[in-house]
Amino acid sequence: MLRPRAAALLVLPLLSALACQGAEQQPPPAPKGKPARAMDKKGEAKVEGKEVEKKASQAADAKAFVDRVDSELRALAVAASKAEWDKNTNITDATEKAAADANEKLMEFMAKTIKEATTFTGSDIDPETARKLHLLKVTGSPPPAPGDADKRKRLAEIGAKMEGIYGKGKACEGTKCKDLGALEDIMASSRKYDELLKAWTGWHKIAVELRPLYQEFVGLANEGAAEIGYKDLGELWRAGYDMSPADFEQETERLWTQVQPLYNKLHCYVRGKLGDKYGKDKVPEAGLIPAHLLGNMWAQEWANIYPLVEPFPGAASLDVTAALKKAKYDEVKLVKLGESFFTSLGLEPLPATFWERSMLQKPKDREVVCHASAWDVDLNDDLRIKMCIKINQEDMVTVHHELGHNYYYHYYYKLPVLFQNGAHDGFHEAIGDAIALSITPAYLKEIGLIKDVPADEKGLVNLQMQDALEKISFLPFGKLIDQWRWDVFSGKTAPEKYNEAWWALRAKYQGIAPPEDRPDPEFFDAGAKYHIPANVPYTRYFLARILQFQFHKALCEAAGHTGPLHECSIYGKTAAGDKLKAMLALGASKPWPEALAAITGTRQMDAGPLIEYFAPLEKWLDEQNQGKQCGW
Repeated sequence: MLRPRAAALLVLPLLSALACQGAEQQPPPAPKGKPARAMDKKGEAKVEGKEVEKKASQAADAKAFVDRVDSELRALAVAASKAEWDKNTNITDATEKAAADANEKLMEFMAKTIKEATTFTGSDIDPETARKLHLLKVTGSPPPAPGDADKRKRLAEIGAKMEGIYGKGKACEGTKCKDLGALEDIMASSRKYDELLKAWTGWHKIAVELRPLYQEFVGLANEGAAEIGYKDLGELWRAGYDMSPADFEQETERLWTQVQPLYNKLHCYVRGKLGDKYGKDKVPEAGLIPAHLLGNMWAQEWANIYPLVEPFPGAASLDVTAALKKAKYDEVKLVKLGESFFTSLGLEPLPATFWERSMLQKPKDREVVCHASAWDVDLNDDLRIKMCIKINQEDMVTVHHELGHNYYYHYYYKLPVLFQNGAHDGFHEAIGDAIALSITPAYLKEIGLIKDVPADEKGLVNLQMQDALEKISFLPFGKLIDQWRWDVFSGKTAPEKYNEAWWALRAKYQGIAPPEDRPDPEFFDAGAKYHIPANVPYTRYFLARILQFQFHKALCEAAGHTGPLHECSIYGKTAAGDKLKAMLALGASKPWPEALAAITGTRQMDAGPLIEYFAPLEKWLDEQNQGKQCGW
């Protein structure tokens, strides 16, 4: 299965790892006074010479192996990517089968290759070859397939089938059906409790069919992971972050601890406003928020309820959607706007083929997966995006996000295929979002979308609330998706407890509750989120929401910005672009701390810049929440 936002790079979520294999297997030093080449008596030199030759041979064999893998993997990855593009842009039984067949071949190759990669050890292997070997071992996308051919074929079939069910999903009443796009429009705009409930439950019904398929998928994927030395697929996913799986899980908790207080303050304020709107009987003052009232099908981002929670109604605020429509933006013009930001930094224009091959509108003649994604289908600068673009602020930001992926592809596509990925997957997700942080009022004025920049404190708080409803609200959701899956893959969450565990985590991290009773095994609400049936790891998005602010601060410093972080736009600042290009060009060739240092000067992920960015809003929230019982 392909990652939706880096779909062409199905081979590796190369999350990065140890730069050198076998570091703990250094040979013992030669005895003092007896250099290795000086021991001529009793055949010692001959024995040691053979050992040196053996090591040299293995190092040469390892390099030859990764060179061969690069060529063969590229061919299989491109074939699978083409099949996935066809399936995503035209969902039929035939394209689903073609994608499953292509992915099965890739899975077969990867299963064999990963096992072979584990046979190469030793300190004499050069660092670049050692890194390639490691990246092969920690790949989890597509999921490692069992060695049994029938099981491997079944795993590929399940993957294609689940994504097809999701892509074709509709909520129907008789012959009248609504697809996800139409249901999302209701979730975004309606303020009627029952209408929102109907849309929410209608979409979540599509996941019921996925539950037995997902259970089967988990078993097969875990079997494949076990065959290459991991306890389960979740441990494999966590192994790719240049630290042990256990340390990575602790790292995500550390980052969550940094941002949790700000999220809790936002939750407290929003819950009070929703209680005012829908009644305390539906939104309790000190309890969980019903999941269907937050303007988004998954309650993952809350920007659509801004009118209900606007800090200063009538104060200066920005309606970017209205400005885009007034300026007569269409799909192409919106993407051109995104491209112009990157080129203003000194980055190159998108290739002509991008405009010829991308899917920017929802076709009327076929079923497609509208979930936005960025691609390099041929792994040779064949850049594309797939979106059903709507002319609104959300999709303007999404365009910048997707182009961030494309520009990452562009600057590392000449690297060996095993290095064609982000330093870790959170990097890939953070690039475009870091750029989008520069869509400030001053920038919007510069490009002619607005006439005046809100200058007073009320306007600033309004603007930061809009941003927080998207970025801060998402943080716990971004973390819990994989927490749920890690528990499923490990067996901690049994199949008969899928839904119970899902809502327990949503309560713990988000303070969210289902709008009605959702018992097991009648429901499978996790499956109503694309990334579950598509098997796309999700922690990358949590990391990206933190890294984007870290990147933003570093690029602003490179651009010479000296004011508050939330006022910075790097538009037109080629010094920032030079620093960005230097990091992009590394791909996955270096461990992520080195890539992070290239752009920020530090080797540790840090949510401090995020907290700094939202300092004005946090101060205001503290004032608003005085006397309230926050938490749940």
